[in-house]
Amino acid sequence: MKVPERLEALLHGKPVDHIPFLTFTLGFCAKNVGIPVSDIYSKPEKSFLAQLLTQEQYGYDTTPFYGYASYGGAEFGGEIKMPDGQYEQAPSHGKFSVYTEEDLAKLAFPDVTKAGFIPLAMEFSLLQKKYRMPVSLVIGGTFTVAGNVCPVETLCRWLIKNPDAVHRLLRIVTDHLIAVVKYWTDTFGSGNVDVQIWEPLAANQIISPKQFEKYVFPYQKEMNEKILAGGLHSLLLHICGEQNRNLPFWAEIPMGNSGIASFGSEVDIATAIQYLGKKCIIAGNIEPSFIQTASPQELYKLCRVTIEKGKQAPRGFILMPGCETPVNTPAYNMFTMVKAVKDFGKY
Repeated sequence: MKVPERLEALLHGKPVDHIPFLTFTLGFCAKNVGIPVSDIYSKPEKSFLAQLLTQEQYGYDTTPFYGYASYGGAEFGGEIKMPDGQYEQAPSHGKFSVYTEEDLAKLAFPDVTKAGFIPLAMEFSLLQKKYRMPVSLVIGGTFTVAGNVCPVETLCRWLIKNPDAVHRLLRIVTDHLIAVVKYWTDTFGSGNVDVQIWEPLAANQIISPKQFEKYVFPYQKEMNEKILAGGLHSLLLHICGEQNRNLPFWAEIPMGNSGIASFGSEVDIATAIQYLGKKCIIAGNIEPSFIQTASPQELYKLCRVTIEKGKQAPRGFILMPGCETPVNTPAYNMFTMVKAVKDFGKY
């Protein structure tokens, strides 16, 4: 099967020749073709070509996409620093737009056609359409975007001391994200957009399951319901970090027909299948640092164990790193993961 036929078949419940492999590669692609990592985020055409050439080289199932984990920072008027160090692989926060309740009261609803990196993301999506590839949109989950608008430490204090402020911020963020998805579906058609939602800040290293139930669950559920009602077939939710105690709530959040739930190494694949396997395709969960530092033999063995667990998922499985592939991943380790999928991924 050709890219993206394998993933499309899985999403529609059709047979595949072997499990897909989504690499979650951005900065790695830049280093692979010899351009600055910052070009992945600031120069859509160079980013698209770097990802396309790297996919061609390794033959994995990931098609070029545009996204960054700090989404919401620049879009709501904050400052974002581009990666420029040897080990930096993604934009990071400079100045946040909300530090106090007074800042929150003045927070403006962004113009979804002009704010922050949105014009660059749209330019990238137009390239996807031009080259007849799936058009994708990457956004943060509601709580993660709130934590990109307001420092996480402040947001966490407000969870305890000022819940009303948290709800006000989540309301603005949720409405914004729904509007961004609508902008993409109005541009390309609802059946032609693949939406990814990254939600790392809801991890239990940061908030408790009770806080998840109160602050994350209602807004994320509402957002997913509304964007799916706009005609989307399915969503990919990247449920990053230690979220084991949040899984009962994630199981109640709609992801569409054969949506995808991807996980970090903190959530065992068997556990993910237990809670969400009947609802959606399961993806994950190779630890990114292991991808960079392990020997090819160690990585090959871990991929085999993960694939054997994942093949028990009733709606299908995708091998995937637990988060972005490190920029300094050895080339042979990337090849090793592709090899493991071909060797062990056949049903």
